[in-house]
Amino acid sequence: MTPFQIFLGLALSLVVFLVVVAIFDVTQKKHAIKRNFPILGNFRYLLELIGPELRQYIVTGNDEERPFSRDQRRWVYASSKKENNYFGFGTDADLELAPNFLIIKQSAFPLQDLHPGMAGYDSKYSIPCAKIFGGHRNRGKAFRPKSVVNVSAMSYGSLSATAVEALNRGCVMCDSMHNTGEGGISVHHDHGANILWQIGTGYFGCRDEHGKFSMARFKETLSKYPVAAIEIKISQGAKPGLGGLLPAAKVTREIAEIRGIPIGKDCISPAAHSTFSNVDSMLDFVESLATESGLPVGIKSAVGQGQFWVDLAQCMSRDSRGVDFVTVDGGEGGTGAAPLSFTDHVSLPFKVGFVRVFREFLSRGIDKQVVFIGSGKLGFPDTALLAFCLGCDMINVAREAMLAIGCIQAQKCHTGHCPTGVATQSKWLMGGLDPTLKAARLANYVTTLRKELLSLSRACGVEHPALITPEHCEILDDRFTSKSVRDIFDLDASLGWGITNNGRRQEIASLMNGSGKSPAQSTH
Repeated sequence: MTPFQIFLGLALSLVVFLVVVAIFDVTQKKHAIKRNFPILGNFRYLLELIGPELRQYIVTGNDEERPFSRDQRRWVYASSKKENNYFGFGTDADLELAPNFLIIKQSAFPLQDLHPGMAGYDSKYSIPCAKIFGGHRNRGKAFRPKSVVNVSAMSYGSLSATAVEALNRGCVMCDSMHNTGEGGISVHHDHGANILWQIGTGYFGCRDEHGKFSMARFKETLSKYPVAAIEIKISQGAKPGLGGLLPAAKVTREIAEIRGIPIGKDCISPAAHSTFSNVDSMLDFVESLATESGLPVGIKSAVGQGQFWVDLAQCMSRDSRGVDFVTVDGGEGGTGAAPLSFTDHVSLPFKVGFVRVFREFLSRGIDKQVVFIGSGKLGFPDTALLAFCLGCDMINVAREAMLAIGCIQAQKCHTGHCPTGVATQSKWLMGGLDPTLKAARLANYVTTLRKELLSLSRACGVEHPALITPEHCEILDDRFTSKSVRDIFDLDASLGWGITNNGRRQEIASLMNGSGKSPAQSTH
């Protein structure tokens, strides 16, 4: 056999091999990257496989990448796939020299984790909310959320149809609520999950032909979908005070119909609401929505100037009007693209902002009337537990949920060219994302997050994250000293911050064995 024949044979074998690989890649559904980019996509997984070795010598460390480090992404990916999410050989953080490093202080007498076969074991690791949505104001459709971890606001239009469907189906599997984002409700949200309908300044799904709020459209939309609660968006962490923009390229015919806007034109959400202009008129709007729907109604906002929260707490402390829940978004939030100055410098980070908000309600004795929800990089067991320590009743996850359904932190969300089909309207790219498989991964991630939240709580000697107090957490600095969370954030014990009486403790603990269900348990 001549050298040319050998070369030809090898070349033909290579071509056949590549064709086989390409066919396999485009027909499999587990990996969107390989499905969208056959053959080439395999290099991503090869590089990921040898990533630790490469980074050790020539690239970055496990904790250096942003907004989510390699360790954080690895934990989400492994959890979503039900793979081993443990880390070996000890921590790679320099605890004694790491500033603002969270330490969770375990009890000498921790509670036993429950395992398969043990009485009371729950494979979903359910953690019902310690408060009832709309309970204080006796809303007609008040309910207790079944999960303290829920999917945060991400609009259809910003996310693809397959991504929204995957999130909704996943929420059904793990009993979480699905926040629509301000882009309105679509058929892709309608796969069985309880919907938290977010209404922003554009009033999508409840607007008239002039872009103003329409009660008739509001009630029409409610009649079509399983909405459990209404969230009025004041601002979000990614672009507070700026409004929103959905580029014309993403405004398809379907999205235009859902939002009630022209097709093929930039969709601009104003910076402020036209229906109200101060706290007093906002509360009138809240009560009108609650009266017409019977649903709990709350607000979402990033934290900037503090007078808004002072005025809100004062108004609620002196009359019967009020919001049923408050979602505080941190300035580190980021599912919406925005100018760099806004993403980096406008609004306070979650921990600082939340403490200021919660203090206004606590100091007036109305904190028990409101469900407090935290948002902004809280989708990890340690950060979530700290949020509960500060006063949160629930947390929302957004980018972490995107990672669970395939996002690789390519940071191309604003371009329409997301390679995994999560944040795009390209039919080719979204075709690589199988919503059924990714739904299971979202559910696995949320379930694992709840599992580890429970494990951390039990290690501290309490049954439910709502029973975690500022004494359970401490922050190290880079000078061989540390302070308690209570001291760092000035969580005044005289106000009752982090203090729960025995009766309430027993009531919350009883939720974990099913004996604490109230008559207002969700029927949605």
